[in-house]
Amino acid sequence: MSDGYEDDDHAYGTGYGADGPDSFDGGDDEASRGGGRGTERVFAAFPPAQGRGFATSWWGRAWLKALEDTALDGQQLKQGRRLAREGRVGAVSVRPGRITAVVRDRDGSAYRSDVLLQQLGTGAWDRFLDMAVDRAGHIAALLDREMPPHLVEDAAGAGVELLPGIGDLEPECTCGAWDHCPHSGALCYQVARLLDEDPFVLLLMRGREERRLLDELQVRSAARAVRAGGDRAREAADDAERDVHGVPAAEAFAAAGILPPLPAPPPVPVEPGLGPALDSETAPAPGVDPAALEVLAADSAVRAHRMLLDALAPGHEGQAVPVELTPRQDAVRLAADTRPEPRIGARLAAGSGRPAADLDAAVRAWRYGGVAALAVLDEEWTPGPEDLARGRARLGEAWEAGERPALRASGRARWTVAGADLQLRLDRNGRWWPYRKERGRWVPAGPADDDPAGALAGADGAAADAAV
Repeated sequence: MSDGYEDDDHAYGTGYGADGPDSFDGGDDEASRGGGRGTERVFAAFPPAQGRGFATSWWGRAWLKALEDTALDGQQLKQGRRLAREGRVGAVSVRPGRITAVVRDRDGSAYRSDVLLQQLGTGAWDRFLDMAVDRAGHIAALLDREMPPHLVEDAAGAGVELLPGIGDLEPECTCGAWDHCPHSGALCYQVARLLDEDPFVLLLMRGREERRLLDELQVRSAARAVRAGGDRAREAADDAERDVHGVPAAEAFAAAGILPPLPAPPPVPVEPGLGPALDSETAPAPGVDPAALEVLAADSAVRAHRMLLDALAPGHEGQAVPVELTPRQDAVRLAADTRPEPRIGARLAAGSGRPAADLDAAVRAWRYGGVAALAVLDEEWTPGPEDLARGRARLGEAWEAGERPALRASGRARWTVAGADLQLRLDRNGRWWPYRKERGRWVPAGPADDDPAGALAGADGAAADAAV
């Protein structure tokens, strides 16, 4: 398979192009037109798979069966499964005829591993598309981005093998192994997890990108309807024209009372979606930082999910419009929400106007109370006589006689507990914020409380949680 060939039904994306290991020589017409790169998808590395099995879907299990039937050394596959389970497979690049990832051994050594899969040629794709159009259930499922398992049987009946068979998964790895090694095995186990989530990945490996496949299905379906002739063809043409030109206003107004109600909105996702992985073999444009873009994309998903939950919450229409954050505040929020790597964290620290060492304290403050907590960290204000009198009264009411800790003023709105690394800070709304001294600096230690004794107790609880 390493030299590659092409006929009407099959093509192998089985080698690097003439430009070396970073170029891809696709097999069929699509790969040629797309240059391989145009149909590449990159999937972020999965976290460790502790507590779960690989390949929970029908498609994923069929993929692993092909792997296990192909490999000559079962011990190598066991090692590969262990590497995949430990999360040692990096971002996975999927292209027609080839999947690629960097896999790390337990000692940290990194290897580029590729698995090659035979592509379907133009004739095979034509038969597959004709079969799908002939069966209304298949075309409806595919257009809804679903792939029913019996699609494989019907495709095989048309002479098209979607799933790999024995010997179809050909490994290549920089470790030098000639058969499936632990690295290519780990990559295949990771691909099984990809197929659990999106079986269209298999069609891309076979040579067709999802969008092109669905477009061709729609074109063939429309063409078949036109060829059928008669009233059904004319009705389809009328519908098509209506889609283009719209509906007359008088007709739409007259139908207002008989239109069915709108469907219920879809359920809110349990958690934000995963952001894209931009760690591909293609070099970024000058001045573009892929890691920073990944952080911003992940943050956008988190914020969109949060805004959706807020918008659907009862009484949302009566809530005040949130105050727009300043760039300094938003840099802290971004660091708190995304937990970026140190290099990106340093850039966010600069954006927040702080030394990198101070960003952690700002992030803690944000998580305890957002903008209000950040203001208590950054600003020291001078309470008026009434504010001070109220503050002293609350301090006096918070403890029984003789139980109140000794407090000394450490600023205009700050009281430090004598003999302890604890401090109370009063904000402009009369709330108390606990602080704790760590490595010579005061850092937020808990959320605000109207009761100063409660704020100090919250600081003790936060310290206990941190110790655990």
